[in-house]
Amino acid sequence: MLTLTVALTASACSGGDAPQADPGTITFMSKLFGTAPDPKGEMHQAVEKFLGKKLKITWVPNAEYTEKLNVTLASDDIPQVMVVDPHLPAFVKAAQAGAFWDLTDKLDKYPNLKPADAQTALNASINGKTYGLYRMRPLLRSAVVIRKDWLEKVGLDEPETVDDLYEIAKAFTEKDPDGNGKKDTYGLVIPKWPGNYASSSPYDVIETWFGAPNGWGERDGKIVPGFDTPEFLEANRWLKKMVDGGMVNPDFATLDAAKWNDPVQQNRGGIIIDVNIRSRQWLDLFYEQDKETYGDKVTMVGNLKRSDGKKFSYPFTGYLDSLAISKQSVRTEAELDNVLKTLDKLATKEGQVLLTNGIEGRNFEVENGDTAALINEDDPAVKTVQNDVDDAFIQLSTKGDVSIGGIAYQRVPSGEPYQEMLRLQKELVEEDLKTAVHNVALPVVSPTAVAKGAQIDTIVSDARIKYLSGTFTEEQLKAEIKRWYDSGGTQVAAEINDLVSKLGQ
Repeated sequence: MLTLTVALTASACSGGDAPQADPGTITFMSKLFGTAPDPKGEMHQAVEKFLGKKLKITWVPNAEYTEKLNVTLASDDIPQVMVVDPHLPAFVKAAQAGAFWDLTDKLDKYPNLKPADAQTALNASINGKTYGLYRMRPLLRSAVVIRKDWLEKVGLDEPETVDDLYEIAKAFTEKDPDGNGKKDTYGLVIPKWPGNYASSSPYDVIETWFGAPNGWGERDGKIVPGFDTPEFLEANRWLKKMVDGGMVNPDFATLDAAKWNDPVQQNRGGIIIDVNIRSRQWLDLFYEQDKETYGDKVTMVGNLKRSDGKKFSYPFTGYLDSLAISKQSVRTEAELDNVLKTLDKLATKEGQVLLTNGIEGRNFEVENGDTAALINEDDPAVKTVQNDVDDAFIQLSTKGDVSIGGIAYQRVPSGEPYQEMLRLQKELVEEDLKTAVHNVALPVVSPTAVAKGAQIDTIVSDARIKYLSGTFTEEQLKAEIKRWYDSGGTQVAAEINDLVSKLGQ
């Protein structure tokens, strides 16, 4: 990593005699989900016309993005604006070496870039400093999505507690909810989770329900990792009991997350703990099967109470990536102002309508002056832009997101089940925010965690899977937690305690 650090520092501190950036062109590097937009296509041209600037965008497939980001950070050709995970070790090193603009005190004059939520801004910071504009996501999205028709078949109500959920999972496993006369169903569906501990997995949500800290929390005056608490063990004993009872899909350690909905659609599983918009994915799946009854097959509840009635809800970070501005390619305050004004314009309501819904009259029509309906792309009489173009351009914005409303028009079909699910989603979020358990260490970055993260980050998450699968005993799980401490975790914990204490000063 020495070469990388030297390259970053050299890039950040190189002399001012390099050519200035063209103020009429903004360069981006962004993640790509789906098909790369054509630079000469309608959508690209529409965004350029709206901004009055040319856009030069490097689109990188999401699966390859981290590798490409690391290579780009070590190069002498860094775009002006980059989509980054603000806590990715390589970016943290780059930002702290001076390779990116510190925006902490620079956003007040840009009305659409000022943080909409103080907690989220803190979550996306590096030890309290803002090195990027966070891309807004709902702060509370966790929910339980359930087969409504199966609930009715087994004669149970929607769950309120973890005990209720256990009974539902057991009934879904044992009482033939699909009515085919075979013992081929289970309750809870969990995929192989591609992240570390505290990566918004179903396991993390369940552990929070049981009272464990969300990632890191205070215990006896100290900040400790959630996995070093009795509640963590209690939650996993509960889940292991479900696994042992056949109430969880047997391939939970290997099921591809991209196929998470498959067991539900195929009448094998009936419960998923995930973000609330998955309920609308289910509606889509069942709508394809039966346009008349699809709304009768999906219901959703929020976070669940513990057995004693206490409720601890699992919040997310409130953001997904940040837009960081390079000091290598944006060298002066005037150039920075030009870039920030461009991003500010993209974050206006007009900008969000364009990025989220596309081109008026081509992708959507305005109804009643303040709502939008997507044009039917299956109608051959209607010309449409390339598939996924809108979703791609959302990556360039701090606010655009097809899963939230309020800024741009919401992409929700007009059918009553969809509208009812959206109303329910908002109600559950409002209620669960009252009991949200925030990760107190999210805003801070431990130097040891950056240096040793690759070696220790998966110790506990791997051990948890082995415990649930039956290849580890609880004592072996505890031994792996100790190994995390012995391998650098003790220093990480000390640094996080120190950094969190300084945040409040």
